[in-house]
Amino acid sequence: MEKLKRIVAPTDMSELSRVGVRHALEMAKSSGADVIVHHVIPFEEAAPYFYATGDESSSPVEYRPLPEVVEECKRHLAKFLRENFGDLIREVTVRQEVELGLPYKRIVERALEEGADMIVISTHGRTGLLRMLIGSVAERVVRLAHCPVLVVRPAKEAIEAKRAAA
Repeated sequence: MEKLKRIVAPTDMSELSRVGVRHALEMAKSSGADVIVHHVIPFEEAAPYFYATGDESSSPVEYRPLPEVVEECKRHLAKFLRENFGDLIREVTVRQEVELGLPYKRIVERALEEGADMIVISTHGRTGLLRMLIGSVAERVVRLAHCPVLVVRPAKEAIEAKRAAA
């Protein structure tokens, strides 16, 4: 296996996605690779100028201009990295990318555009009917990526805690 030079680490900035980002950063630290931490804002082409935020069940939906949403996500991603990986981001070259699109598609395209040697992605561990209904970004990335994909599953305790909270 050739030495890793560039790793794409997708994140939805959830608690469970931290596992994949940490793996990517630790691999980069030991191999000297750069890491592109990549967040994709789910986006339907039917709404080209405004993005709905909020949850209809608990709060009113707010429509905001897309550039404003992207900038807010960039700030949120920077905070996510500082708060969760401050120990590693000082030792690794990290670039942050936020963009709009279908998450699995943009992750695969970003890895190709960047000439990534690997994608390291967390899976939420969904199975059965839930996975069938909402799909799996990680599974689609594995099927479509041009480079190796390391799928990191969070610890069983984290999955159980997440299910209990839902």
